[in-house]
Amino acid sequence: MSRTIPAPKHVRDLLEDLLGRTITLAPTEPLRSAEMHQSMVAVYVDDGLKLAAVLAFDLNLTIYSAAALGLIPPGGAKDMIKDREIMSLDAENATEICNIFGTLLNHEGLPHIRLYQTFLPDGPAPPNDASGHLLALGRRLDLLVQIGGYGGGRLALSLVA
Repeated sequence: MSRTIPAPKHVRDLLEDLLGRTITLAPTEPLRSAEMHQSMVAVYVDDGLKLAAVLAFDLNLTIYSAAALGLIPPGGAKDMIKDREIMSLDAENATEICNIFGTLLNHEGLPHIRLYQTFLPDGPAPPNDASGHLLALGRRLDLLVQIGGYGGGRLALSLVA
C-alpha cells in the first residue's frame, strides 16, 4: 500500500475547519522554479528522517491563511502582501497550518510522517531535493485556494515515491 494524495475535498474540509472560513478550490498550474523563493515550503519526513512529502503555499496563500488563523483583519493581510513581508506571528501561524496539514498525509498501516521544517518566502532556500519534488511531475496536487473574506493563492503538494 502506498501513500496517496489527499482528495481536494479533504484539503477543503481541513482548511475550513481550521480557519473557520469558506474555502473554494480549483485546479491550477504547478509552481514554477521562479516562484519558489516567494513560497513557503514545508518538508515532511518519516521516522528515519527520509523525505516523504513537500508542500508549498505561494506568498498570498501563506499570508491569507496565517491571517485567517490569527484573526487578523483582511486589510492587514493585504498590507503584508503589498509589502511582501510576513510578521513573526504570521510565520508561526503558517507553520502551524503546515503541521496540521500533515494529518492529511498519514494513513493507517503506513509509516508516520511529520512536519520537519518550513522555509518562509524570501528566507533560506529549501533543500534541493525538496524543491526538485515540488517542480517535478508525478504524485502531486496543485490547487488554487480561495479563503472567504480574505483572498487566495496557490498550493502545491508533492509526495515522494
